[in-house]
Amino acid sequence: VVLVESGGGLVQPGGSLRLSCAASGFTFSDYCIYWFRQAPGKGLEGVSGINSAGKTTRYADSVKGRFTVTRINAKNMAFLNMNSLKPEDTAVYYCVRDPKPGGGIWPPSRSREFGYWGQGIQVTVSS
Repeated sequence: VVLVESGGGLVQPGGSLRLSCAASGFTFSDYCIYWFRQAPGKGLEGVSGINSAGKTTRYADSVKGRFTVTRINAKNMAFLNMNSLKPEDTAVYYCVRDPKPGGGIWPPSRSREFGYWGQGIQVTVSS
């Protein structure tokens, strides 16, 4: 299982970023995908989740209305579109695969033991 995030960086408050997750080593269309983040000095937070078919999505209250999760199963890719970014969105963002095929769970467990993780990518929101 390999998950590789890209698209992070530095953005001003109010700006937008699009994170991508490229998956390989498993049947992508069988699994729910989540986005987690970890801000400096804080614990893990499940930001968003999308089911295997891409029909059902979930969001943490902190990002609801600003972030959108999507996936393209034919390309083994998932995305997190982040708009109206705030300084408190600054964190390392991770793409995570559900540990089991089929239905997922929301909110997911706030543990690195949960599922399979990408290496993470830094998002910094600052003027």
